[in-house]
Amino acid sequence: MSNATFRFAYLHEPPFCFTAADGLVGGCDVELARHVVGELGLGWFEPVEARFAELLPGLADRRWQMTTGLFITPARRRTVRFSRPIWALHDGLMVAAGNPKGLNGYRSLAADPSARLAVIAGQVQHETALASGVPSVRIAVFDTQEEAAQAVARGEVDAYASVAVAHRGYIDRQRSRTLDVVDVSVGEKEPAFGAFAFAIGADAIRQAVDAALEGFLGSSAHRQCMLRYGFGTTEVDRVAG
Repeated sequence: MSNATFRFAYLHEPPFCFTAADGLVGGCDVELARHVVGELGLGWFEPVEARFAELLPGLADRRWQMTTGLFITPARRRTVRFSRPIWALHDGLMVAAGNPKGLNGYRSLAADPSARLAVIAGQVQHETALASGVPSVRIAVFDTQEEAAQAVARGEVDAYASVAVAHRGYIDRQRSRTLDVVDVSVGEKEPAFGAFAFAIGADAIRQAVDAALEGFLGSSAHRQCMLRYGFGTTEVDRVAG
């Protein structure tokens, strides 16, 4: 293995990445990245917690070599390069228990003039909400999952849009009975692919990571890992092989 340090930027967003009470960093993206970096001998694996807005600039200025999985979008492709997809997931709304406003997706948010939505700065759900007709004046933008979730818990917003499995990971870890998750239907928005991100010009590392992922995604070990974090066969099959 190289004596260098391989820095991996992550968000505190269970089940993808999180820092446990004992200080250890876990999550399905972290475990996958740690496996690949170790297999390739790229260096000592060092997870670095960051805010979402820092992830891509941190690649450009070489603060880290790879980020946690991000949705692949045309805008992001202009500033970074992506690995092959590591997951394909659908959106969900975090709402108060019982879903008092009866929300079922972005369209229902747009149709209710009193409904307020929380999003994370820079995440694709902000764009989706705007494109679905939710006015910007009814969208509150936060820096972290924790801030957005607490806004729902306090009743400051009626829903928080992100990946459904991330919402469930947060609620499970908090053991919350005051929050719930509503899945956005596939008819309203198809599952979207996400991948590790790299700086432009880091082609050798990206290609090596892709080769390692090719042999691991869909394997028994990968499926067992994803199962531990709440993913089922369908989610794995979307990116396997």
